[in-house]
Amino acid sequence: MIKTAEFVISNSDYRKCPAVNLPEYAFIGRSNVGKSSLINRLCNQKDLAKASSKPGKTLLINHFLINKEWHLVDLPGYGYASRGKSQREELKRIIESYILYREQLVCLFVLIDCRHEAQKIDLEFMEWLGENGVPFAIVFTKVDKLGTERLKLNMEAYKERLLESWEELPPLFYTSSQNGVGKEELIDYIESINAEIQQA
Repeated sequence: MIKTAEFVISNSDYRKCPAVNLPEYAFIGRSNVGKSSLINRLCNQKDLAKASSKPGKTLLINHFLINKEWHLVDLPGYGYASRGKSQREELKRIIESYILYREQLVCLFVLIDCRHEAQKIDLEFMEWLGENGVPFAIVFTKVDKLGTERLKLNMEAYKERLLESWEELPPLFYTSSQNGVGKEELIDYIESINAEIQQA
């Protein structure tokens, strides 16, 4: 249960992230996947993460302190083609350095719009995570936009595509920022990892 959520800091360098040893759960996805809306739904706050109709709004690493116990991290979206090459390279550097070198990162949630078939950019990004041993889970967003049967077909197709290159699937979550589907499952997953960390 998320009781309190407060903004801590935004920056473009993982070395300037909060110097406290709290577990971090980061959210990332292609531009316009519904990341800010999902974060706001999880935290029961309307404007905690700044949602925008314009893709690629998040350009910094944003830290939010949850229940004074862990950090939720909003990372920039990737793959927004209309950015200039230099800005795309800068975003890539910000994202990759945080993911590879931020020791407090416990799990990366990769957000995927459930309405689309598997996209090359997402598959390559997850492949890169696997090669670098980064623990991640897949969060399908906008499940309210599809009927039950279509959603089921899309998800089965996506799993089959993943299993072409993965021996086993990462944890999968199905969410909607509109009606709150999947919210409790996501928070329970985070809290179960936190409990394991505390027992270690």
